[in-house]
Amino acid sequence: MSNARTDRPDRCPTAVVTGGNRGIGYAVAARLLDEGCDVVLVSRDRERGEAARSRLAAVGSPRLVVGDLSGVRTIRATAEALREACPHIDVLIHNAGLWPSRRVLGEDGLEQAFVTNHLAPFLLNLELEELLAASSARVVQVSAGLYVKGRADPERTPTGLDFHPMRTYADTKLCNLLLVPLFAERWQDAGVTINALHPGVIRTGLGDRRGPLGWLLKAVKLTWKSPETGARPVVRLALSGETAGLTGRYFHLEDEHALEPVAADRTLARRLWDQAAGLTGVPQTPPPVRHDVP
Repeated sequence: MSNARTDRPDRCPTAVVTGGNRGIGYAVAARLLDEGCDVVLVSRDRERGEAARSRLAAVGSPRLVVGDLSGVRTIRATAEALREACPHIDVLIHNAGLWPSRRVLGEDGLEQAFVTNHLAPFLLNLELEELLAASSARVVQVSAGLYVKGRADPERTPTGLDFHPMRTYADTKLCNLLLVPLFAERWQDAGVTINALHPGVIRTGLGDRRGPLGWLLKAVKLTWKSPETGARPVVRLALSGETAGLTGRYFHLEDEHALEPVAADRTLARRLWDQAAGLTGVPQTPPPVRHDVP
């Protein structure tokens, strides 16, 4: 790509992509391989992960880490597997996401989209923090423009008491997005950057349903853009010299946008951070809320 990263180290950059076995994650992995990165796919299902790795062999030699991001215990196990597989991490792309059709509680008693979309990126960031800091890494959070429709209710959203087959996806994406500025502040002296983006309305399996509604959705998706199109702005944030040094930002495709007020509530963000720390059992706390930061 024409705007590829200009500050690459002599070694091959290592890029971790969660949910890298299909959809946008797969397309991102393909582009990163084409850019010469050492790509590590994180896939919940070993068979699907191996199939993706085999297909990607046409453009490179990706590695596979099998990891389940739907429970605190298994997120920690995934982080441990990544630490064993990766002596360094230069890029961490949080792409894995869940849009459920019904309320399902995992082994922690938490709603699974809340865990996968919100707690998993939070906990992976902290579990991998030393590796990220050692490489002055870039963290990219694949978000969703639907966050503007979300409501983050710390009392109800974690256990799905406010579950809705359409809105829960927006709620949990909003929870995750609220923490991006806090991570940016936490890492400001470590050289680690974090940015979020909406990659567009992309034709993937996310949110697929059964029955007549599912058939209708599949028909509508035929008009949506391809995963390869959605991958472009993600890889730009991960590698481009144009975005080097930017942190705590939100992008719609390649254009930076200010967060809507629903995602700019710093008091709520601190509350969600503290709750996530309690639910995952981590002692870390974010920097103090700085009211002079826009």
